[in-house]
Amino acid sequence: MPATIRDVARASGVHISTVSRTFSAPHLVNPETRVRVLACAEDLGYRPNRAARALITGRTHNIGLIVADIANPFFPPLIKAAEGQARHRDYHVFVADTNEDPVAEEDLVHALAKQVDGVLLCSPRMSNSLIEQVSREVPVVVINRQVAGLPCVMMDVGQGARAAIEHLLGLGHRRIALLGGPRGSWTAREMRRAATAAARSGSAELTVLGPNQPTETGGGALAEQVRRSGVTAVLAYNDLMAIGLIEGLDALGTRVPHDVSVVGVDDIALSRLTRPKLTTVATPTAAAGRTAVDMLLQLDSDAPRGARGRGAAAGDRRTTAQVMLQTELVVRDSTGPVPAPGRDGTGA
Repeated sequence: MPATIRDVARASGVHISTVSRTFSAPHLVNPETRVRVLACAEDLGYRPNRAARALITGRTHNIGLIVADIANPFFPPLIKAAEGQARHRDYHVFVADTNEDPVAEEDLVHALAKQVDGVLLCSPRMSNSLIEQVSREVPVVVINRQVAGLPCVMMDVGQGARAAIEHLLGLGHRRIALLGGPRGSWTAREMRRAATAAARSGSAELTVLGPNQPTETGGGALAEQVRRSGVTAVLAYNDLMAIGLIEGLDALGTRVPHDVSVVGVDDIALSRLTRPKLTTVATPTAAAGRTAVDMLLQLDSDAPRGARGRGAAAGDRRTTAQVMLQTELVVRDSTGPVPAPGRDGTGA
């Protein structure tokens, strides 16, 4: 028969309430007593009833993590890191996928709000005003998006886009295409803003193609348009689009990087396995996942006791806590010097 809280109390020589506090409010228990209770619980194989603990503390010790597309290789390292960090803090993570649909995203927040202590919104497609609205229902930390008044963990894709354009400029490219991402994407807006400024500074022409689906198929579908545009280099919204574009160009007889140079964003594992290996902007996805979990738990612990958990006043959750993580350009084989006149396959 499973060990009970009474068994742990008897074995550790304390009252049942002390065992309960050890798991629900460990800071209220003498450190020596806490260690003894935890050791006895471990020996007996006791596991506290999370549902009962939630009734006492107002916390479920669950976190919701909502991502735009779980099939996108960008997200699994972030999910894995967030789950590991949450487990270290004695929390569980519920992962949900919106399939790039802002309506599904909003529905998922409402569905999770009653089951979790907070939600991590990763690359959300909802509008900022709607994100602010749902944050009144449940504590929210936003990943890969900047929303005023809410805690955010961002990856500096603007800096990454500048570095990519400057790399291409250094190779002699002056006609460059930017493959935009999905509509409503903060990352796509930041990349466009930074790439436009960098191209202008280098006296280059930037052609923006998009918005687009951020998939391999989305990139491949643009191959003919890229070829006809006469550009000699492309910066894609993400690695999947870049890989799809390379495949599409290859099918048209346009070689990368001999005829067209291609840069992706994210540095997913597949970018190192393609031929040619993909030049890309590495994003710190794992660090973002860990940081977001810490921010969410800090947000909950800082709230007034009466406002913790569900139904807390929105004013208790306003914060200026925003973290910007650095990106890094990784140069591989998919970029090279601008083609000499007459030898490119773009039709220029």
